[in-house]
Amino acid sequence: MQLRGQAAPGGRLRAGLVAYSFRTKLANHSMTYEALIRYVADLGLDGLDTTSYWFTDTSDQYLASLRSVAFKNSVSLYTVGSRVSLCQPTPELRASEVESAKKWVDVAQRIGAAHVRVFGGSIPRGATQEQAMPWAVEVLKRAADYAGSKGVFLGVEDDGGLSATAEPTVELIKSAGSPWAGSNLDIGNFPKNGYAQMALLVPYAFNVHFKVKMTNEAGVKEPTDADRVMGLLVKGGYRGYVSLEYEENDPDTGVPRVAADMLRGVRKASA
Repeated sequence: MQLRGQAAPGGRLRAGLVAYSFRTKLANHSMTYEALIRYVADLGLDGLDTTSYWFTDTSDQYLASLRSVAFKNSVSLYTVGSRVSLCQPTPELRASEVESAKKWVDVAQRIGAAHVRVFGGSIPRGATQEQAMPWAVEVLKRAADYAGSKGVFLGVEDDGGLSATAEPTVELIKSAGSPWAGSNLDIGNFPKNGYAQMALLVPYAFNVHFKVKMTNEAGVKEPTDADRVMGLLVKGGYRGYVSLEYEENDPDTGVPRVAADMLRGVRKASA
């Protein structure tokens, strides 16, 4: 597998926003995706990491509308966040997740995105990690084969369960054996040693979620050192989007403030 870090002579980062940052407003319909796209443009960000949970539907008409609004506002819709969960104990459940992944790959292609976020999934009760890993590998490999045929990458997010930490996430990605399977690196999800864990996944990253807090060696969350994060990304050869996922209170005031700081860090690292 070709690692992202093997061919990157310098920093080339872009700044985006994860739609999940406005999950409450999207869920209660006080904000539409079209309005969020315009909001991203007004913040001066480069793109929107879409979360599929709040798409009105997946009809051609709706997706074309999103793509049109994004184009007219010079905003890239670069990622689709799905609920696909790779770790499934039965052949029937694994087949179902593969079909779900295919659906979101097709949606991504229709809005012009080249990346779909998936999850490692919870290890079933009574099973070990060693038993669960081949189940997840099977789903990821089959889904990546399809995604690759459409020019779409799959990124496994480090977010609990089988992919809670960097080491099993790397094992899962490498075992799938596909250049279309990699990491959706969320720097704020590691239970401890956030920066060290992040560094292990950077070479496999297709997309990065930026959080305002990361864990230290003891597992305590502390304010993120943005310069250190950008430095690790550049050092690891990452070239792509750094996507603010704001999970604190009041995104109306928090997102503009953090996005501005993140944007400065992204531009500095890319100079």
